[in-house]
Formats: sequence, C-alpha cells, structure tokens
Amino acid sequence: MAATGSEKQGGDGVKSFYVSTPIYYVNDAPHLGHAYTTVAGDVLTRWHRQRGEKVWYLTGTDEHGQKIMRTAEANDVTPQAWCDKLVEEAWKPLWEHLDIRHDDFIRTTEKRHTDRVQEFVQDLYDKDQIYKGGYEGPYCVGCEEYKLPGDLLEAEDGTKLCPIHKKPVEILKEENYFFKLSEYGPKLLEFYEANPGFIQPESARNEIVNFVRQGLQDLSISRSTFDWGVPVPWDEKHVIYVWIDALLNYATAVGYGANQEKFDATFPADVHLIGKDILRFHSVIWPAMLMAQGLPLPGKVVANGWLMVGGEKMSKSNLTGIKPQDLTSHFGVDAYRWYFLRAIAYGSDGSFSWEDFSARYTSELANDYGNLASRVAAMVGKYFGGVLPEATASGEAERAVQEGLAEAVATADARIGDDLDFQAGILAVFDFVKRVNGYITEQEPWKVAKDESPEGRARLATILYTAAESLRGTAVLLNAVMPRTSQQLWESLGAEASLGALADQRVQDAGRWGLLPAGSTVTKGAVLFPRLEEKPA
Repeated sequence: MAATGSEKQGGDGVKSFYVSTPIYYVNDAPHLGHAYTTVAGDVLTRWHRQRGEKVWYLTGTDEHGQKIMRTAEANDVTPQAWCDKLVEEAWKPLWEHLDIRHDDFIRTTEKRHTDRVQEFVQDLYDKDQIYKGGYEGPYCVGCEEYKLPGDLLEAEDGTKLCPIHKKPVEILKEENYFFKLSEYGPKLLEFYEANPGFIQPESARNEIVNFVRQGLQDLSISRSTFDWGVPVPWDEKHVIYVWIDALLNYATAVGYGANQEKFDATFPADVHLIGKDILRFHSVIWPAMLMAQGLPLPGKVVANGWLMVGGEKMSKSNLTGIKPQDLTSHFGVDAYRWYFLRAIAYGSDGSFSWEDFSARYTSELANDYGNLASRVAAMVGKYFGGVLPEATASGEAERAVQEGLAEAVATADARIGDDLDFQAGILAVFDFVKRVNGYITEQEPWKVAKDESPEGRARLATILYTAAESLRGTAVLLNAVMPRTSQQLWESLGAEASLGALADQRVQDAGRWGLLPAGSTVTKGAVLFPRLEEKPA
C-alpha cells in the first residue's frame, strides 16, 4: 500500500506539514472563490506553525493550455506576456494584500517546473505506462478537459454544454498519447478503502468511489492541435496535457528531480485544498500518476464547496465574480478572512451576501469582540492607571471563565488544526468571547469600583485581570484567522513586551491560565473593528 503524507518526516525528525491550494488559471484576475481556498490554506498553515510544526504552504498559477492561449490572443499579446502581467499585477499583489504567508509561489512556465514535468512523463513512457493513440470527443476549453457524454447538459436547441461553464463543448479529434489510467482502478479503490479520510467531505468521497467503480478510461496526456504547453520530450509535435503539467507542480515545487533532501522532507502534501469541480483530477488522476512512479500519496484531498451569488457559482464566466478588494476596502482584510470561514461550513456550498456580512461584522466582530477589547482596556486605564492588576480574589465565576478558555482552546485546536472545520473552531472562540462579555455584565466592575475598601479593590482587580487574560488567550486563538487585529490586541494588552511575539505563542498553550503577568502596561489603541460606513454604491 502506498504511503500517505501523514507518515513522512523531515531529515531533522520534525514532521513537516505540507498544504497546497490548486494552482489557478491566469486567464483573468482572481475573484472571491480563488481567495476563499487560499485564505483557508493560510489559516490552516498559520495554525500549524503556532503548534510549533514545520510548515510548507504552496500556491501558484497554471499558465499553459488552450484557454490561456486564446485569452492572450484575444488581448493581442503572447501567452507568456499575458501570464507575466496577470501574475505580477493581479495574483501576487492580492495574496500579499490578504496576508497570505505562502512559502512558495510556483508558475508552471518556470524552468524548474517544465524540466521536471518532461522528466516525469518521459519516465512513465519508458515504463510503458504511456502509448500513442487517437481520440475524438467533447472538450471544454474552460475546464481543459474531455467530457464524458453523460456529463453534458443539453440546451433548448440541442447544443451540448459543459455542466460547469454552461458553454458549448467542442468536438475534437486528434492524435494523442495516453496514460494507462484504466489499470489503476482496482488499486485506487483499495487505497480509498484503506484510507477512508483521503477524500473529504464524505459526499466527495462517495462520488469518487462510485465513479472509479464504473471503470476508468485511459487518459489522453498530450495535445497536438496547439503548441502553448510543455513539449512531449520524445515527440515535440505534441504538448503535455495541461492537467498532467499542472498536477505535477505539487512535486516539482518541493524539489522533485532537483533537490532530493527537500523532496524527502516535504512530499507528499498532507492536505490538497481544492474546489469540488476539480475533484477527479486530484483524487483519481493524481494518485494514479504517483502510483505509476512508486511515489507516496497525499494525506488528504479536501474539496471546498462553491461560493454562490444569486444562486450561481461565483466565476467570471457567470458574471458573478466579485473582487476581494471590493469587500476588504469596506470591511477590512481581517474581517474578510474571518467572514467566509465563519459563515460557510468548509466543504459545503455557501451563499454570499453583503447584508449577511454586514450583520455578522456588526454583531460578532464589532459588538462582541471589539467592544470587549475596548471596554477592558478602558477600565484598566481608568481604575488602575493602565497597569494590569493582580488577581487575588478569584472565585467560582473566575474558575468558570478559566475552564471556558481551556475548552475553547481544545475545541478550536481540534476543529481547525485537525478536522479543517474552520467554522466550528471559530465559533468555539466566539462562544468564549460571549462568555467573557457575560462575565463582565454579571460582575459589574463599574459598580465594584465604587467600593474603595481593600476587598473592593481586590475584587475589581480580579475581574479586570480575568478579562484581560481571557483576551490574551483569544488573541492567540484568532491570530491565524485575523493576524492584524490579533497583533493590535496583543500589543494593547502589553503582551508583546511581557510574553514576546504573538506568532511565537503556541495554540495548545493558549488555555494555560495566568500567562499575562500583572504589571503589564495596557493601552487602549484604535478600535479593532470600526463601525461600518454606508455600503458603497
């Protein structure tokens, strides 16, 4: 049985956690759907970094194929010039804007990739896994995929449509080279059975198992009707099928055929994050390619759902593409990162609306979380001159808060770090925030402050220390999701000076009570989540 990504370790004995997004087509600028997957990967890898793990996060762009060539021609530039422009002016700047901390950004036009792709395919050819043949069938340029007749939709006039793009398919007939994919059906089914968590969610796993059980066809792995791609090394009249080229980025980016030490320490991916429309490529074709080369298989392929606007999948072709900057300019980057993972269960389809975002922002970020941070800092400033007091009068109420933080840490760590259930993890943290707000409401520190006796001062100090220490744990738990405001809160609590950098705090230690030392300087900084202005026209 092939090994999986969860079994590998680096040369130093420390497990490396390797996460990838799809590499995105550069036929246009990125929209919310692209950013959704990339932010999810960023949150997941930041979380594992704060567990103290060695992490590798990969994203990039898919720059070959007929779709790219046609887009470039329509814009009267070469395909390479088109790719260069989009990558440098749209894709890389957006990931920087959204605070994506990827370790590598790979482009499939880079020599480090194309040379290794040719080597991989040549090796399969030498192993008699590839043969020459011909093919005729319906092809969707948008998907860069031959479609099975049973997958197609039919328009009113009888035209056959791609079920994803809702556009007419082209009937192509050409000479191709084929990978013997049909031989790997039984091996794949055996692997799925032995690794039930390999494809997630469960609905995606069921879809793929049923698909493979019906029998696999050999896969065309070359095209001969255009030349924008990686040449087939033994027959340069053909270029390698763009999906074979693209899938290999997960290997070439981490040293396949070039840096064996890095490759052994990193490959395969622990988690491939993908959209559900490319599930078959990642859970059937990709593992079969790896089996053919005797390479280990990924730990998980996790398919997120579609973001819907007006009942339509968000995409440029359906005219529902929304630029992330349209939202970050109004709500802020941190709120943007938070909203989609909070509002939509990862793996399910989800609908976006401006009204829902505004309501959640106001209720949960501004009123619950941001207001709590402001109130606590203001009261420490007013009653203790901005110096965090010591808690010397703790009771049952404080123990309940302490237990609540420990529960929030345990739940969030398991849900986000292990299950990729971002929504449940975030909700656990915000349930704790609500608990702390309830604690302050019940304890009424503004009334306790009127009692100037030593007992009254001790009680007031204990209430405010409990609230501030709760915020310390919350800042650690939300750092992966909202790094800018978490850093702002961390500094406001005086934690940077007393505990060190926020990024160095371990999530599994966030529930240890009493880490924020009395005497820390607490300052009331800018509001974490300002009141929203009117929706822009």
